[in-house]
Amino acid sequence: MSDFISILGVKGGPAIRPGSNMPTAILLRVGGRCLLIDAGLGATRGVCDQGVALTEIAQIFVTHLHSDHYLELGPFLHTAWTAGLSERVIVHGPEGLAGYWAGFLQSMDFDIKLRIEDEGRPDLAALFDLRVLEEGEVLAEPGLTVRALRNVHPPIEESYALRFETEDACVVISGDTAFMPEMIEFSRGADVLVHEAMLTQGVDALVAKVGPRDDRLRQHILRSHTSASDAGRIAAQAGVGTLALMHFVPDGLPEFGPDAWIAAVRETWTGPLILGTDGVRIDL
Repeated sequence: MSDFISILGVKGGPAIRPGSNMPTAILLRVGGRCLLIDAGLGATRGVCDQGVALTEIAQIFVTHLHSDHYLELGPFLHTAWTAGLSERVIVHGPEGLAGYWAGFLQSMDFDIKLRIEDEGRPDLAALFDLRVLEEGEVLAEPGLTVRALRNVHPPIEESYALRFETEDACVVISGDTAFMPEMIEFSRGADVLVHEAMLTQGVDALVAKVGPRDDRLRQHILRSHTSASDAGRIAAQAGVGTLALMHFVPDGLPEFGPDAWIAAVRETWTGPLILGTDGVRIDL
């Protein structure tokens, strides 16, 4: 199987509804390795739909602790375990993931113990190898280097963009972030930049549909995300090969269809553009 990146879920935020996409998860196959970046709702099915066995995922990266990026991490690992996982999986993510994992194991204690005793499965708890994600070099293996950049996603401080480099390809994933000039240099020369995107004119419509009555959700979105135009600006100044947009805010509102996104990003980016859809696959 050739190297590729597949955006398994392209929706910004955790809530799904009829007509919406699924939340964030990305499958990256590079140098014979299968990596999962974020594990929002639907990640497990999404990996299988790409023809990749759950047990092939050797490392997982969680960019930050918003539920649409790690809600399905526990279920993913549990399901992989029932599918035959027996080797430790390295999980790179914020320190708080340790508490999440402990809580997940406790919530599934009856089932896990039963399957260990009744089916002879290995200890699920021992298969989770958490490496705390920090800025700088995250991974340096033969044929693969991964670096992290702390991005801007208030009020969360531990939130990161990731750069994956092999001898043949470079992929940068922005994570959830407001516009930051540092992303330009971090993305320099990437073959594919996968960047989140917001339509500022669609924020009020989204908040009216799903938000609370006060202004907090609206303010969070505006200060914590990147407009489609600014995503294009980053791609242009970084000289990337292809820009792929995901984590759409808003998502699933018919009045903000593909034409609106294309018009916004074309203000600043004239190169190859992919508007992400659930399961879109980009060959590297």
